[in-house]
Amino acid sequence: MTNNGPVVIKLGGSILEDPTLRASALDAIADAWKAGLSIVIVHGGGRKIDSTLASLGIEKKMHKGLRITDDPTLEVVVSVLAGIVNKSLVGQLAARGVPAAGICGADGGTILADLHPPIDQIQLGRVGRVTSANPALIQAIASKGYLPVVGSVALGRGGQLLNVNADSAAAAIASALGASRLVYLTDVAGLLDEKGRLIPMITADSARMLVEYSIVKGGMLPKLQSAVDAMSAGVAKVVIAGPESHSVALNGGEGGTHLVAA
Repeated sequence: MTNNGPVVIKLGGSILEDPTLRASALDAIADAWKAGLSIVIVHGGGRKIDSTLASLGIEKKMHKGLRITDDPTLEVVVSVLAGIVNKSLVGQLAARGVPAAGICGADGGTILADLHPPIDQIQLGRVGRVTSANPALIQAIASKGYLPVVGSVALGRGGQLLNVNADSAAAAIASALGASRLVYLTDVAGLLDEKGRLIPMITADSARMLVEYSIVKGGMLPKLQSAVDAMSAGVAKVVIAGPESHSVALNGGEGGTHLVAA
């Protein structure tokens, strides 16, 4: 069965903070859009949040890979993700001839989340765990000929804003949209083995085991977990692609690491 849903692209902080990688990724996205590909971008911006916190004298606090988000930190997260990073992407896409419209996940309840429970008795503050996505606003934007660009701020219970993992947000949006592909554009070639060699293909079950036993580390761990979640929720294909295969991955080629159902 053919899935004609859009391609959801996740852009992370590593890509966004490197001008060369950022330009390369946006060039690939613009070319694919002009060729007729339906695209939705979901982005994070952790490194920009870090630098902004430092410039304001606010201490960065992390626990188990999650940013402890008190009220001052949340203000920075929202202003960076929904403001600086989001609107910069809109402007840079416009410069490439792509009409884009930027929102954050709180707009229209696009990304919904519950407060994340404490980890090791550590309270995480205004950190959310993504529960679902509502595609209505994204679909409305796309129907008018704009490329939707979504920052990873979620809407919690009672209207509170929550800081959520952008990989999880991308997976939820891809599932809600019935995406044909979820593509993570990264600064590494893809999922690497213990010798640093690219794994070109892996089953969702094998990826799940890598996550469960913490064999993968760092930023690849939430990425792989969200990729597995997306496939479990019906996304037909998930690709983790490095700079040399951004264009190929967007157009359905074989670059990067491909997750397959079996």
